[in-house]
Amino acid sequence: MPIYDRHDRQDIDQLVEEYTTTTNINRRQFMKRAMAAGLSLSAASALLAACGGGTTGTTGTPTKVTSIDVLTVWSATELANFQLQNAAFKQKTGINVNVESTRDLPTVLNTRVRANNPPDVTGSPGQSQFQTLAAAGKIVQLDKYFDMNQIHQEYAQTWLDYVSYNGHLYGILPKANSKGTVWYDPKQFTANGYTAPTDWNGLVTLSNQIAGSGKYPWAMGVSSGASSGWPACDWIDQIYLSMNGAAMTNQWIAHKIPWTHSSVKQAFQYFGQIVQGKHYINGAPTSILAAGFQDASYLPYDTPPKAYMYYLGDFTVGFITAQFPSLVAGTDYNFFPFPTINPTYAGAVTGGADVLFAMVDNEGTRAYMQYLSTAEAQTIWIKQGGASSVNKLVNLADYPNDVQRNAAKQLSQATIFVSSPDDQMPTAMENAFWAASLKYIQNPGQLDSILSSLENVASSAYTS
Repeated sequence: MPIYDRHDRQDIDQLVEEYTTTTNINRRQFMKRAMAAGLSLSAASALLAACGGGTTGTTGTPTKVTSIDVLTVWSATELANFQLQNAAFKQKTGINVNVESTRDLPTVLNTRVRANNPPDVTGSPGQSQFQTLAAAGKIVQLDKYFDMNQIHQEYAQTWLDYVSYNGHLYGILPKANSKGTVWYDPKQFTANGYTAPTDWNGLVTLSNQIAGSGKYPWAMGVSSGASSGWPACDWIDQIYLSMNGAAMTNQWIAHKIPWTHSSVKQAFQYFGQIVQGKHYINGAPTSILAAGFQDASYLPYDTPPKAYMYYLGDFTVGFITAQFPSLVAGTDYNFFPFPTINPTYAGAVTGGADVLFAMVDNEGTRAYMQYLSTAEAQTIWIKQGGASSVNKLVNLADYPNDVQRNAAKQLSQATIFVSSPDDQMPTAMENAFWAASLKYIQNPGQLDSILSSLENVASSAYTS
């Protein structure tokens, strides 16, 4: 027979809804109200566990577990490297890590949260979902049990701010990548007497010098199938941050600054100085729209070189080394930091950072989050290549080559870091931004109309 009547069931349903969607009640209050509604102690405990077990609590003695579940977006090589870390964690603690990989992590995670079945640990490549879940009280507050003195020794404040909410630490950063990198061939620069510029005026001066000698200073390709345009938006993202700093960039991301604002127009126009530069890009603008972003990265390293500079994130090293395996890092290929535009924001970097966070508080998730935050754990991945750590205790000697060491150093010493703005915008807005960048490359004289159209998209994208 039922252990509670219909009225009690309504009370239970209301209790579950309140517990899983607000932070108004804690575990003890949940248990008290559940038993008042007619549940036994064991039934109330089982219901609490089904609701996520109190995902945000980090006080008292954590539950002992033999395994934890991790939901991740990583696959292929990234997943293999991640599993090396998980194997090391099991060897240290005896706790198994069960990994579920999905390319549509935001949707899967939201579905599981609504069903009161969150994974023990998960993550996001951007901040939007992380911040939303933290604000809803769905994530374990890490600074309640982390040694924060140690954390401050290992991470720059800008990175701690990136994984914090309302002044408290909620996430860790297992790896990151920089998009403040301009690729070139050091041997060609030396042979031609070129000097890597440090500011925007110097970049334009060098570009004019190369173009004036009948050569093409820039390679650029923005074709990427259905995602065509994102490499151009990476340019605009980095320019905007370098001009305006993090506060204004975050306002732009959140649509608190309209697309028709002068700061947005200026960022497009600075990008236009490269796209429209006289003799800057062979076959522009048609070639820019037609060329794949990966193929364009090869041009500075052809013999003879077909261009001398190429802008894209630090993952470009993988394209270069796969196409030209005999090249030596630091000698035959390298990058210089994206040039300073506004000295106030020198060293500002856009990029991507993977955020991991715990949604269930138990002995396993506490140990796991602590372990993955350490230099010991992150060194396992960076030795394999293709990733950077922002943990200051990771030994730069453990990176597989000089270029990846430099990229990691750029990230760890970043004065300002903002995850790529277009990646943080609503999907409809991001897609419109990509498409708009293509229109601008083709028809720069239509910039005002292009920005007005983006503002029209934003009016609905941020309210849907």
